Amino acid sequence: MFGFKELDAVELNGLLQNESDKCILVDVRTPAEAGRGGIAGARNVPLHLLPIVGQEFSKDLPVVLYCHSGARSAQGCSFLAARGFGNVYNLRGGILGWAQSGQPMAPIEPMAVGV
Repeated sequence: MFGFKELDAVELNGLLQNESDKCILVDVRTPAEAGRGGIAGARNVPLHLLPIVGQEFSKDLPVVLYCHSGARSAQGCSFLAARGFGNVYNLRGGILGWAQSGQPMAPIEPMAVGV
């Protein structure tokens, strides 16, 4: 189908509670969006930089992407899946779905310029 799976906020929270050190959590929103808060432990990699920074991700770990509503992160998931990442997840509903489900928000460090 798309080469990636979707999970909802409750499923992601469970994954992070049990496996936070065994997955890569990526916020593909812009630095300004990420600066408004996100999911604890996420790394901000704006979608347009994913082709460069994504090469650093381990293909042995699950990679979970999220954005504002789930559309941009789905594009990122498709991109990674097409490049051999076999365990890629999109957060259904994005950070909106996360917040609406009552999950905790946390400060996210925006990606440094030029990194």
